[in-house]
Amino acid sequence: MAESTIQQQSVLGWDKPELDLSEAEWQSSSRGLGDVQIAFVEGFIAMRNSGRPQGASLIFTPAEWGAFVSGAREGEFDLT
Repeated sequence: MAESTIQQQSVLGWDKPELDLSEAEWQSSSRGLGDVQIAFVEGFIAMRNSGRPQGASLIFTPAEWGAFVSGAREGEFDLT
């Protein structure tokens, strides 16, 4: 576990803790129609592929999440 924390912190600009997502309450996007799930954990937003819940999750700060959602609403991201 300590090695993965060191590797994550070595990434330029990485200032997020290693979160325990095992007890997270995942919510489906798009009223259950989408492939994305999100969870709110320790002040961060985690996002994962609902088809591969064991896979990696993206972790966002609240500011990053706001920018991501704003960009998606403006068509900057294709979420389909």
